[in-house]
Amino acid sequence: MFLSFVTLVIAAAVTWALTPQVRALAVRHRIVAEPNARSVHRTPLPYLGGLAIYAGFVLAAAYGLGLGNELVRILALGGGAILLLGVVDDIRPLSARSKVLVELLVAGLTVWAGVQIEWVTNPWGGMFILGAWGIPLTVIWIVVVTNLLNLIDGLDGLAAGIAAIVGLTLFFACYQAGQIHSALLVAALAGATLGFLPHNFNPAKIIMGDAGALFLGYAIAVISVEGPIKGATAVAFFVPVLALGVPILDAGFAVWRRMARGRSVVVADREHLHHRLLNLGLTQRQAVLLMYSVSGVFGASAISLAELTTIQAAVLLALVFSVILVLARRSGLLGRPAIVPAAATTNEPAEPPVPPN
Repeated sequence: MFLSFVTLVIAAAVTWALTPQVRALAVRHRIVAEPNARSVHRTPLPYLGGLAIYAGFVLAAAYGLGLGNELVRILALGGGAILLLGVVDDIRPLSARSKVLVELLVAGLTVWAGVQIEWVTNPWGGMFILGAWGIPLTVIWIVVVTNLLNLIDGLDGLAAGIAAIVGLTLFFACYQAGQIHSALLVAALAGATLGFLPHNFNPAKIIMGDAGALFLGYAIAVISVEGPIKGATAVAFFVPVLALGVPILDAGFAVWRRMARGRSVVVADREHLHHRLLNLGLTQRQAVLLMYSVSGVFGASAISLAELTTIQAAVLLALVFSVILVLARRSGLLGRPAIVPAAATTNEPAEPPVPPN
């Protein structure tokens, strides 16, 4: 536990110290997010926060496990490729197809390197051996989770805070299961996001961009395959799913909503959960803190699964998903959104402008 704490602190310190440096780099080269019809920012904000997060994670993971550790190397190389994809997309937006093709390639190489879902625990005893089916299942898992945080990265501090909560949740789940290596890695991931958060919380001085969000999603996907999903409990697979509850639900409802309207699922809109909270009159900080709280509830539920019997875990999962369905219907996430004046978001404090070159 002490080594995990030190790893977390190193990741947080490195990321916190490097973030102003990458911000200055982004400002110098005008790598900034310009306001558009979907954004809540009214002034340009520098990208490249993902570079600091990546550096903090890799250095801390190397300290905790050493660069000779196979999973550290996979995360450093595969995560670096995903990070580079995000940087390119931040500078010159790529098509959804191009990004998915690169993500599939990286996911395939990650599986080839040894990261694979090999079995799913049977709640009634034993396990289902996936065999060759584990390869496409792992690739799909990595690609889907890689994009989850990117979809909710719409408010200052939202993706970073959710990633930190997910990381801490997976840390306790791994620690409970005796998966020390995986626990160290998610401690490094949580530390990197916590170190970035002071610079990114509203009003943000820098954003992580696609580079940071995609890297965090990729790292969470890979670590969860080698950690919680390979746990011996009957509900092991649900641990990372519950931990990622907020981004999974937001993405799932977005896909449902767009398909129901005959629209492409990759066409962005302003109907995500955080947009709806702003339309209700909440400020950015209030909306973000509320989503932190919901993510924390999901995290606590995920951790408690390991302490419950199969029957108790099934009841808990049924209760959680029932509450989600009721709230989704009442909030309009599954149907037509409520019409709210656009002025509902005008109470946000202005972000600090990007200094000139």
